[in-house]
Parts: sequence; C-alpha cells; structure tokens
Amino acid sequence: MNQINFQKKMDEILACEDTRAKSLLLQCCCAPCSSHCLTVLEDKISITAYYYNPNITDRTEHDKRAEELRRLVGILNSEFPGADIEYAEGPFEPEKFYVAARGLEQEPERGARCAKCFELRLRETARKAKADGFDYFATTLTLSPLKDARLINEIGERIAREEGVSWLCSDFKKKEGFKHSVELSDKYGLYRQDYCGCPFSKRGN
Repeated sequence: MNQINFQKKMDEILACEDTRAKSLLLQCCCAPCSSHCLTVLEDKISITAYYYNPNITDRTEHDKRAEELRRLVGILNSEFPGADIEYAEGPFEPEKFYVAARGLEQEPERGARCAKCFELRLRETARKAKADGFDYFATTLTLSPLKDARLINEIGERIAREEGVSWLCSDFKKKEGFKHSVELSDKYGLYRQDYCGCPFSKRGN
C-alpha cells in the first residue's frame, strides 16, 4: 500500500488555494509542538491556536501548558511581521477523557486509548470550527515522532465528513519539524513537559 505524504498534500493545498483569506482552527497540544506548526503556517492562512486537551486531567499541568501556549502566540505575533495568530481555549473537562478511555486504561502508548483521545480532541475542534465559521480544522499532534500521522489524518478526515467542515491534513514531523520545535523551544525558553498529558502516559515515565 502506498504511503500518503500528508505534509506534501498540505503544502499543495496551501499553495494552490488563496488560503491567506481562509481561516484555520488549529488544535494545539502544547507550546513546544505548536512552535514549529505555527511558524510554518503563519504566513499562509489565518490561524487560531485552540487549546483543547481534556486528556490533561491535572488542572495545574493543564493550565501551565495553556499559559505557555498563550505566551508563545504573543511572542510569534511580535516576532513575525504581519502575523496575527489568535488564541482560544476550550473548557477543562477531564471527565470526557475518562469516559473515552474507559476500559482502555492498560493500553500501551500508540494503542486504542490514544486513538480515542485523538478522536475526542479532533471532534470537539471540528464542531467549534463549524460553529464559528472556520474554513479548516487541523492539529499539531502530527509533529510528535511518537504519534501516528496516518491514524490522526484518517480520524480527522472521517470527522470532517461527519461534522461538515474541512480537514487540513498534515505530518508536521516531516522536514525535520520535530527538531525545529526543539530549537524553537530552546530559543523561546518554552516549558517542555516529559509526558503526553494523560495520567496513563505519565505512569510510564
């Protein structure tokens, strides 16, 4: 089976359409991952960085990552001429994650629990994108070398069909995206957490 190059596909969409006049609701997992994604997109499409992560069930950790993303958006808007990245924050609702993960608590990382978590976050993002009139929704999750970009894009495409809003595919780890995010994190002094977010991923550390 041929592998789809989701990053190339995204680049082609952004190159072929007048996307500067279009809007993207980008679900952001954290500031470090968002750093690369936002810098490569900021001059191509109007972006709102959307922090919605019910998998982060610890309120202190949740709020710390949210504040760091908000700070990053401010930095990028100051550093890049013409950048006008917006920030939006979803509700803190860990109970939704626990419902999605029920029965999958012992699953390994990259297993069925992660797929349910992706679906939860992307569906909420898609619904907000449609309700607020965005042209596209997408996620920073494909930046991580530990995340399956094919699975994330398949979930995103399915949700797009079901919710009636366009999915912008990606594989942000391509073109040394993860390495770039580490460099930007060092440059901006970003807080880099040592686990994905949910209590089960923390357990493995």
